[in-house]
Amino acid sequence: MGSIRSRLTAAYTTALVTTLFVFALALLTARRVTVYRDLEQQAQEAVDRVVRAINIARSSGTEPVVAKNDPLAGPTVSVRLRAFLELLPDYVLVQDSTGYDLYASPDVSALSVQDRGLFSDSARKTLPGARSHVVTMRADEVLIASRDVMLGVNARYRVYAATSTTPATLAPTDLVNTMLVVAPFLIVLSIIFSWVIAGRVFRPIDRMVDQVEAITDGRSLHRRLAIGAAGDELARLSSTLNAFIERLETSFGALRRFTADASHELKTPLTVMRADVERAMSPTSNRTERAIALEEALQQLTRMADLVESLLTLARADEGRFDLYREPVALAALTREVVETARLLGEDGDLIIDAPIIQEAEVHGDPGRLRQLLLNLVTNAIKYTPNGGRVEISLTRVDEHAVVTVRDTGIGIAAADLPFVFERFWRADRVRSRAADRGGFGLGLAISQWIAQAHGGTLTVQSRLGRGSTFTVMLPLSNETAHGSAASSSSRLESEWSKLTPD
Repeated sequence: MGSIRSRLTAAYTTALVTTLFVFALALLTARRVTVYRDLEQQAQEAVDRVVRAINIARSSGTEPVVAKNDPLAGPTVSVRLRAFLELLPDYVLVQDSTGYDLYASPDVSALSVQDRGLFSDSARKTLPGARSHVVTMRADEVLIASRDVMLGVNARYRVYAATSTTPATLAPTDLVNTMLVVAPFLIVLSIIFSWVIAGRVFRPIDRMVDQVEAITDGRSLHRRLAIGAAGDELARLSSTLNAFIERLETSFGALRRFTADASHELKTPLTVMRADVERAMSPTSNRTERAIALEEALQQLTRMADLVESLLTLARADEGRFDLYREPVALAALTREVVETARLLGEDGDLIIDAPIIQEAEVHGDPGRLRQLLLNLVTNAIKYTPNGGRVEISLTRVDEHAVVTVRDTGIGIAAADLPFVFERFWRADRVRSRAADRGGFGLGLAISQWIAQAHGGTLTVQSRLGRGSTFTVMLPLSNETAHGSAASSSSRLESEWSKLTPD
C-alpha cells in the first residue's frame, strides 16, 4: 500500500478519468442524436421543395409530367421542373402511382444497379408522412424521407428525398479523436494538481506527526502541538491530541510518583529487617537481643505485607478484576460495630468517640469492603486527632441515600492539599506523621474512595487546617429501604397535614 497522498492522487485521477469518459459518452450520444435530427430535417425540407415545385408548376398551368416522343418510353418530368430538381443536392426520386420513376437525381442515377434497386425498394416501403428511416447501401448510408402529391382520387406522385448519414458518422469520430488527443494532457495535469494539493493538505499532518514523534520519547510530555485555525478539523485533532498528551503526562507523573513512593515505603522496612536479622545473627548477641530483633523484623514484615495487600487491592480495582460479593447489608449494625472498635482504638489518646445519630438503613453491597471503608475513615480520624479530641460518627438517610459522616477535631488539612487527599501515597505532613508514629502508607483513603465508587456512592472531604476534617460517604439505599423511606416521608407529611386541617 502506498501513502495516503498517493492513494488520494490515484483516486482523484480515477474520478477525473471516469468523469471525462461519462461526459464524452454523453456528448457523443447527444451529438449523434442532434446530427441525425438535422439530417432528417434536411431530407424533409428537400421533399418539401420538390413538392412545392410540382404544385407551383401545376398552378401555373404547366403539367409537371410529360410524355416522351418515343412511344416505348414512359413519361418524365418537364424540362423546367427537371432543371430545378437537378439543382437540389443529395438523392431525389419522383415516382408515379404505379411506382415508375419519373425523375432520378444524378446521385441516384450514379448508384449501382443493386444499390439503385435497394434504394427504390426502400423508398417505396416508406409510408408518406411517416418518420424517415436509414437505408444502408453498398455505396453509402442514407436517410430517406417521403411525401405524396395527390393529383386526383387515385392518382398521385410520390416524392422521395434522401441525404447521406456520413456527417453523423464523421462528427462523433472527430469528437472521439479530439478527446483522445486532449485526455492525456488532462490526466497528466490532474495527476500533478492532485499530487500538489494532497501534499499541501497533508503538510500540517506531517508536521503534527513530527511533533508527536518528538513527544513520544516519554521525556517531552510537557510539549504540546501547535493548534491551527479555529474550526479546522486539524485544529480539533491537535486539541484532542493535546488533551490526550496531557492525560498521559498526568498518568506518567502519577506512575513515577507511585513508583518512587512504593520504593520508599518498601525501602525503610527492608532496611530495618536487614539490620534486625544481622543483629540476631551476630555471635555477640544474647537470646533476649535476638528475640527483640526478630520481633522487630516480624513487625516490619507485617507492615510490608499490609502494603503489598493494599497495592494488590488497588491494582485489581484499576483493572476491574476485583469482585464484590453483594448482599443486603444492615448499615446501622455495621456502623455500631465500627464505633465500638473506634472506642477501643481511641482509649490510648483519651479520645471521645460519639455516635449521636444512627438511623436504620440497608444497602446492597459487600459487607467486608464496607467495614473496611468505615474503619479506614475512623482510623484515619483517630490517627490525626490529638489527645483529648473528639471523633463523631453518624448515619442518616437523605432521600434515597445512606449518609455516613466521620467528623474529627484533629489537625485538619490545608486547602491546597485537599485536591490530593485521595491520591495514592499522599500524606498531609509526611515528616511529622512519620515522626509522630502516624506513618500509614497513604493508601487508605484511595482504597476507601474506590470502595465507595464501586458501590455506586461517593466519598468527599471538608477540612480546615487546625479545625478538623469531615469525611462523608453517600451510598444508595437498597430498593426496599428506598421505597420504605419514601413511604415514611409521605406518611409524615400526611400526618402533619392532618394536624393542620380542621375536622
